[in-house]
Amino acid sequence: MKRALGLAKKARGYTSPNPAVGAVLVKNGVIVGEGRTQPLGQAHAEADALKNAGASARGATLYVTLEPCCHTNKRTPPCTKAIIRAGVAEVHIATLDHNPNVRGKGAQELRDAGIRVTVGEHEDEANEMVEAHTKWITTGKPFVIAKFACSLDGKMATREGDSHWISSGESRFHANRELRHWVDAILVGVNTVIKDDPMLTARDAGDRDINRQPLRVIVDSTGRTPAEAKVLKQDGKCLIATTKAMPASKAIALKENGAEIAVLPAKAGVVSLTALIDMLGKRQVTSILIEGGATVLGSVLDEGLADKVYAFIAPIVIGGAGAPSAVGGVGPGRITQALRLERTRVKTIGGDVLIVGYPKKNGKT
Repeated sequence: MKRALGLAKKARGYTSPNPAVGAVLVKNGVIVGEGRTQPLGQAHAEADALKNAGASARGATLYVTLEPCCHTNKRTPPCTKAIIRAGVAEVHIATLDHNPNVRGKGAQELRDAGIRVTVGEHEDEANEMVEAHTKWITTGKPFVIAKFACSLDGKMATREGDSHWISSGESRFHANRELRHWVDAILVGVNTVIKDDPMLTARDAGDRDINRQPLRVIVDSTGRTPAEAKVLKQDGKCLIATTKAMPASKAIALKENGAEIAVLPAKAGVVSLTALIDMLGKRQVTSILIEGGATVLGSVLDEGLADKVYAFIAPIVIGGAGAPSAVGGVGPGRITQALRLERTRVKTIGGDVLIVGYPKKNGKT
């Protein structure tokens, strides 16, 4: 199952809106076939593994990170029938699929065909692998990740606005190569675009842009995005979420530079983040990485829209009353009302401390 999870990780970022799944076929203690979910419209992990195994699949044991599908969609046939037809003797499933068309039905179909089925091995890791798909398939809304880097005292820049670089190169590598690569969209506020002029692209180990790029989203309520911004010049698509307050002439200029303009409802004079997230979900965006700035991050956390948090904390102290904090927004009035992370894990990256956790919402995580 660990090998299957490793295969699923390799597929992550290439399969959306399908989940990334890994599958391994074992016979007489030897791996006879393995596979992972292919890009949309192509083979699922189980079908990929069965194809690689050929006749050796008969009598083998299948380890798969997500319950095999048992329904036919427009692109691919059900994996359960392929497993049964191949003569697989036993199936180990890490976790059940929350898709209403599958939930438990795939496992039961295999049992009804006389195949031994075991569920729950490495379940936590498997659930995390498909957490974005699980939220999207059950609610229609993307899984929202809030990510920021700050000093020990919570600052994102000095009092003069210098922020390059608070986090280590290793931390930035992790964010650019791992997090950005996994998600369907990267979102920032227009202030970040004006101040930092980021590219917002996923990079490979050689710091070169990879073929598949997530959608770049800029929250710009009044049309302040510079027409020459780097974010508009990269491979892939860039969407500017705005309101009716954006001048028509600016919208035309941005479109001419490759941007898509989405006019959304306003809340307190700025783009409604709830409306934006809902709109992205309808576009089959299953995951969003929110990278800043402080205003957007604060609003996302104030409104309870974040599903997961990645906080990179550098071992430096900036200080200064005028130095900006990593997270803005209104914030709570009392400590007991502060957003609290649960199911946290902590690791060091290049001298920084990375804290990953899930916000507690209404008494639940």
